[in-house]
Amino acid sequence: MSHAKTSYVCLPCRASYKQPHPGRYDHARICPRCAEQLIHVGSAFAAPKKRDDAGWRVLSVLLNAGVRFHKSCCGGPGYRPRTLGEVRERMAYARANGEPIARVLVRRELA
Repeated sequence: MSHAKTSYVCLPCRASYKQPHPGRYDHARICPRCAEQLIHVGSAFAAPKKRDDAGWRVLSVLLNAGVRFHKSCCGGPGYRPRTLGEVRERMAYARANGEPIARVLVRRELA
């Protein structure tokens, strides 16, 4: 029986890859195009289209903040902002209230 697959992303190439779930002693995954290290994003990830500049910018902010797309017990990964406007609004809220950016980015409601 094969193991479940999960998603990895290369931000410079704007590419995502499904690969076997990382094991305990698994090595770093390398992008076949540019040889940069891939980022493990989780099994509930859906990549933006390659030409979607705003979508990839939003994804870059999320990944650099430590947000991933792992499935929860009840389905998907939960709320994730999809537009640059939502990201800007949440980052301003985090700065104003002193909350961690990663926590504010995944919260459905700000108030």
